[in-house]
Amino acid sequence: MAALGALAGCGSKFRTYNGPEVTRIVIYKGERKMHLVNGTTALKSYKIALGGNPIGDKQYEGDQRTPEGAYLIDRRNPNSSYHLSLGISYPNEQDVAQANAIGKSAGGDIFIHGRARKHRRRGKDWTAGCIAVKDREMEEVYSMVRVGTPIYILP
Repeated sequence: MAALGALAGCGSKFRTYNGPEVTRIVIYKGERKMHLVNGTTALKSYKIALGGNPIGDKQYEGDQRTPEGAYLIDRRNPNSSYHLSLGISYPNEQDVAQANAIGKSAGGDIFIHGRARKHRRRGKDWTAGCIAVKDREMEEVYSMVRVGTPIYILP
């Protein structure tokens, strides 16, 4: 983990990373763990918080669940209300069809993000369906993960 660079400037939330490429992100919801992986090697692992109703796959907007399945990191938000965030390509066609079948919207805006000051004392699973880590950890994740990185969210 020595490849994680120092902060770009005093107090900056933006870090540099010059280590191995993160080729995929694997999340195990039941274990509350996120692994940044290169090939078969976990480069970093983090404890995570999930949606307030964490068991099961996301069914529709507002169900407080974190989706399960294969997605991509599709955007970066340096101005997130949650410190920093990485967008997940939810919903896919299957997610939309599943929600429509029960007369609901699939929703969207699922991210990996920090806690932000106002959420620091919240419980274990507190997001609306996102994946959260501590702000300092999110700085590492943000520096290591690129748009297009596959993410696998498993039960």
